[in-house]
Amino acid sequence: MATIILRLPTVKARTGLSRSTIYLRISENLFPKPVSLGGRAVGWVESEIDDWLAQQIDSSRPGHTIPREVSQ
Repeated sequence: MATIILRLPTVKARTGLSRSTIYLRISENLFPKPVSLGGRAVGWVESEIDDWLAQQIDSSRPGHTIPREVSQ
């Protein structure tokens, strides 16, 4: 299974959060930390963003769980 790295514009689009909110939540340990891609480039592991989104949905809808795809 290949690890997919998402850059900031894609993370912003998927989460609906602004850049400043993403980095604020990272500093509060409420959002996945980015990985260094060298130089000044960073990205986020796609599966960690997907997990974070599922947790946000689960916490906002008690008793409701998001089915996760199982990759083989």
